[in-house]
Amino acid sequence: MEEEELEFVEELEAVLQLTPEVQLAIEQVFPSQDPLDRADFNAVEYINTLFPTEQSLANIDEVVNKIRLKIRRLDDNIRTVVRGQTNVGQDGRQALEEAQKAIQQLFGKIKDIKDKAEKSEQMVKEITRDIKQLDHAKRHLTTSITTLNHLHMLAGGVDSLEAMTRRRQYGEVANLLQGVMNVLEHFHKYMGIPQIRQLSERVKAAQTELGQQILVDFEEAFPSQGTKRPGGPSNVLRDACLVANILDPRIKQEIIKKFIKQHLSEYLVLFQENQDVAWLDKIDRRYAWVKRQLVDYEEKYGRMFPREWYMTERIAVEFCHVTRAELAKIMRARAKEIEVKLLLFAIQRTTNFEGFLAKRFSGCTLADGTLKKLESPLPSTNPFLEDEPTPEMEELALEKGELDQPKKPKAPDNPFHGIVSKCFEPHLYVYIESQDKNLGELIDRFVADFKAQGPPKPNTDEGGAVLPSCADLFVYYKKCMVQCSQLSTGEPMIALTTIFQKYLREYAWKILSGNLPKTTTSSGGLTISSLLKEKEGSEVAKFTLEELCLICSILSTAEYCLATTQQLEEKLKEKVDVSLTERINLMGEMDTFSTVISSSIQLLVQDLDAACDPALTAMSKMQWQNVEHVGDQSPYVTSVILHIKQNVPIIRDNLASTRKYFTQFCIKFANSFIPKFITHLFKCKPISMVGAEQLLLDTHSLKMVLLDLPSIGSQVVRKAPASYTKIVVKGMTRAEMILKVVMAPHEPLVVFVDNYIKLLTDCNTETFQKILDMKGLKRSEQSSMLELLRQRLPTPPSGPEGSSSLSLMAPTPEQESSRIRKLEKLIKKRL
Repeated sequence: MEEEELEFVEELEAVLQLTPEVQLAIEQVFPSQDPLDRADFNAVEYINTLFPTEQSLANIDEVVNKIRLKIRRLDDNIRTVVRGQTNVGQDGRQALEEAQKAIQQLFGKIKDIKDKAEKSEQMVKEITRDIKQLDHAKRHLTTSITTLNHLHMLAGGVDSLEAMTRRRQYGEVANLLQGVMNVLEHFHKYMGIPQIRQLSERVKAAQTELGQQILVDFEEAFPSQGTKRPGGPSNVLRDACLVANILDPRIKQEIIKKFIKQHLSEYLVLFQENQDVAWLDKIDRRYAWVKRQLVDYEEKYGRMFPREWYMTERIAVEFCHVTRAELAKIMRARAKEIEVKLLLFAIQRTTNFEGFLAKRFSGCTLADGTLKKLESPLPSTNPFLEDEPTPEMEELALEKGELDQPKKPKAPDNPFHGIVSKCFEPHLYVYIESQDKNLGELIDRFVADFKAQGPPKPNTDEGGAVLPSCADLFVYYKKCMVQCSQLSTGEPMIALTTIFQKYLREYAWKILSGNLPKTTTSSGGLTISSLLKEKEGSEVAKFTLEELCLICSILSTAEYCLATTQQLEEKLKEKVDVSLTERINLMGEMDTFSTVISSSIQLLVQDLDAACDPALTAMSKMQWQNVEHVGDQSPYVTSVILHIKQNVPIIRDNLASTRKYFTQFCIKFANSFIPKFITHLFKCKPISMVGAEQLLLDTHSLKMVLLDLPSIGSQVVRKAPASYTKIVVKGMTRAEMILKVVMAPHEPLVVFVDNYIKLLTDCNTETFQKILDMKGLKRSEQSSMLELLRQRLPTPPSGPEGSSSLSLMAPTPEQESSRIRKLEKLIKKRL
């Protein structure tokens, strides 16, 4: 029995093992704090909780009674729930049967409604069948009456049309023909009926007869041969034009073509290729002739042709086409006689005439099927093309400096641009060659003027002056660009761009680079005694004030050329065809001007650097081991400061308009001077303690002067650029740390080596060797210290960057600031 009970308990536990999800759901629905309700209930722990000690077993009967009471209550609840579920199945089946009966009743009602709706629809169809028949009959009757009326109108209209055509009553025919054609459109679906087809053929025959008759009337009124016009304008021809508007468009085109050809026949005779007036020098007479003809046409024939035919504009456009062909033919035959002035004169007069046409006409006939429109230039956003009727006016505006002023709103594009002047494009090589020659002469004149006038005068008030030849060159460039863009926006503009590139390079070489002063070197040494007596420019070969101003002027000019060349490239790309923009590239010329700027800055740096070299040489030759006391700054420091105060204010004032390049000068000078100063510092050996203190004082003085370099000698004190300040602080702090290591006692060795590693971030054996030489230690003493340094140095990481990792480590700004404060305290203490 006991075994069976144990098996039953195990089976019960297996059945009652719920999943965590189910257990969590039960806890949410029936929250309980009773340990008996927990899924991980442990009977032993629960009993130990009830009876923690032996004394608590005295209440065991009471606890057992409570548990039995709880068991009875649970049994009662289970019994009640089980009894309540006895009749649930029977109630569910009864509810399902009632729902099925209700659904059957609903289906029956729906079927009854559908049957009644079908009966109602059938009843309505029977009622409306007769009404629909009446509606169809009425619509057919109305259509028949309307068709008969149209047929009557068509038959009568065709008879009247044939009669009026024979009597040449074009005024009545114009109104009647349009009505007949409108009525005939209603019979397109009845063309299978013989009578309707016959009427349609009679209308077409009448149209053909009208067209031929009108052409004959115009031929009689305006004969092709001879200059007399016996018929002239009349009301009959005016009405005939109205009829031609309705007929086949080819009739209208033939009338226009014959009239314009007859109207321009005199022009072809007067300006034949063998006539003297046909050459370019008398091109004005061509345009004067057509203007007279247009006025004559308006007076005699203005009312004969309909306004929507735009006959005046068509005459002008055809004149342009004929003139372009004639000019192209005669220029091919006499190409050797074309000169630049003659070509520009003809182009100017032609573009003026095209501008006249644009003001007079809209250009609508250029887009229709009668005349082919020339390819007009693409819209340009170049401000130099706005409000510039002639090249002379453009040149005057350039001379007055009005190009940078605000422009008026841009006028619409000229639809007639190039309609005649395109014939000059094959001959523009004459203009390009002329500009090549003129620019070459202009560069030679700039060179001669520079040699004759000499370098620009010093100007320390308004900054370095840009050479005037630079502005003259770009003014001439803009003039040429505007002229050429009016002539063509294709290959000639590319050829002109190549010429521009050539002379931009020549200007950079001959005017700018060629006039930079040459550097001179002095081989003489400088002693302490001579250093003390040094005057301005007495010992060192330096640039004069005029030469410094010239270098600054060339630098400013190169910067102006660089910026203007970039703008020139943008304007050229705006003026040429879109397909050619990629061929315009002035980056090489911009790089040339950038090279001139770099060379100018390098010359200024070299001049000031060379002026400071004798002072640094004097520093390295002083006997620092014999210095007995620390005094004011040394004479070599005074000499360096003197040179800086002489050069830097001049350079700053002359580069006031190019502040960024003055900053580059300061940075390059600091990058050149500080390493050189440290190199000469290592040459000061041996050094006593007092000598090292004096050098530390001198180094701090130079550091303060270098930090103040950008604004030295200026009434307006500006904060130095952060990039420059960082370079000076980093470089001069290293020099100060070297001197601090020299001042430190070299015993005990470990402390000295650790101090060196701590103070110098780029610690290595080479620098350490130089510091030991400055201290005057013997080689035997140095070997043990170098070996100790190699042991104390941190092992560099493996890889290509490991060897330089130590030298690349830079002190943080807080460390630099702390070192500076300690250095200042040390100097004050020594003083």
